[in-house]
Amino acid sequence: MDKKNALRAGAVTAGSTLMMLLMTSPALALTRDDGDDPGPGIGLAETLGVFVALPVVLFLVIAGLVMVGDKSRKQQQG
Repeated sequence: MDKKNALRAGAVTAGSTLMMLLMTSPALALTRDDGDDPGPGIGLAETLGVFVALPVVLFLVIAGLVMVGDKSRKQQQG
C-alpha cells in the first residue's frame, strides 16, 4: 500500500508541475515598456566575478571571522 501512495504522490506532483509550466505565460522580454532603457551587457569574466567569485570570497571572509571569534572564546575559557 505504501508503494501505491508514493506512486500517486509522484503522479500528482508531476502533473501539477507540468500544468504550472504549461499555463505560465512567457516573460515577454522582447516587448519593451515605456521608459525601458537597458544598459550594456556584462562580459563572461564580470559575470563570473559577480555571481561566483564574490559570493565565495564573502563566504570565506565570514567563515574566517566566525572561526577567529570561536577560537578566541575557547582560549578565554581554557
